Amino acid sequence: MHIPDNYLSPSTCVIMGTVMLPIWGRAVKKVKKEVSKRKIPLMGIAAAFSFLIMMFNIPLPGGTTGHAVGGTLVAILLGPEAACISVSTALLIQALLFGDGGILSFGANCFNIAFVLPFTGYYIYVFLNKRLKSEKKGYIFAFISSYIGINIAAFCTAIEFGVQPLLFKDAAGMPLYSPYPLSISIPAMIIPHILVAGVLEGIITAGVYAYVKKVSPDVIYESSARKTKPIYGLIIALIVFTPLGLLAKGTAWGEWGVDEIKNVVGFVPKAMKEGFNFNVIMPGYSVNGIPENIGYILSAIAGVALLIILFKLISLNKKSSKNS
Repeated sequence: MHIPDNYLSPSTCVIMGTVMLPIWGRAVKKVKKEVSKRKIPLMGIAAAFSFLIMMFNIPLPGGTTGHAVGGTLVAILLGPEAACISVSTALLIQALLFGDGGILSFGANCFNIAFVLPFTGYYIYVFLNKRLKSEKKGYIFAFISSYIGINIAAFCTAIEFGVQPLLFKDAAGMPLYSPYPLSISIPAMIIPHILVAGVLEGIITAGVYAYVKKVSPDVIYESSARKTKPIYGLIIALIVFTPLGLLAKGTAWGEWGVDEIKNVVGFVPKAMKEGFNFNVIMPGYSVNGIPENIGYILSAIAGVALLIILFKLISLNKKSSKNS
């Protein structure tokens, strides 16, 4: 679901970024007001978890790949506003350092992955809990809500892809940006998510929720979070096993580069060919001169370290501000 640069028109990117501004603003205010300084580092762990989960690519129908996000899980544990900030930060690190998702399309990616997914999943989870009131079924509710959340996010992504050839064409009537009409983008995004990616998202959400509830229940039930060692253990395990994400061959649908898209559709849209290009330090989670597996692990370590340190610094700043 990471939309690369030049798939969306600049005007679409501006609109999506503008839509996200009040969402981020409200989320920041909510977190400042309701999330204690002890829980802010958990937002860094949550961002790191989402970052890592998105590195585990799996094969999808049609020869493409996909991944889970963990957005609903973070929303259930910390609240949807905290999830929005955590996942947005993970997406920012992915775009700036690894070229996973575009710079110009950052607002659109955040709308789909950091807003639609966690908010949809969270409120479905809350609705199910209120209506059915069964603690034992909490894991089932987590599965259902995250499954629906990621599919709604995939649908939004498909719409953003599909309206481009309707709205933006050259003098000859050829698409300038994403060449896939709605009749292609919607089934291409939705079917693999309904069949595979959504199920994976649900399994991960339910499984990790059960794990956290068992090893660190205070994260869920109390205002503080002291027992984080098992959660850090999970993060370390994910880092070690990230190279498994390299086993899935192929590119995620709609994330093809210029060299690949010509093979897919037979031509390269003009704006893609002449569009914005941003050179990242570790493209595709790789490091020059280092084996692919090791580069993937080093990328995982770098991303996780940056996210955890960033939120730790934010928590320290909140503490110092409070004392001043």
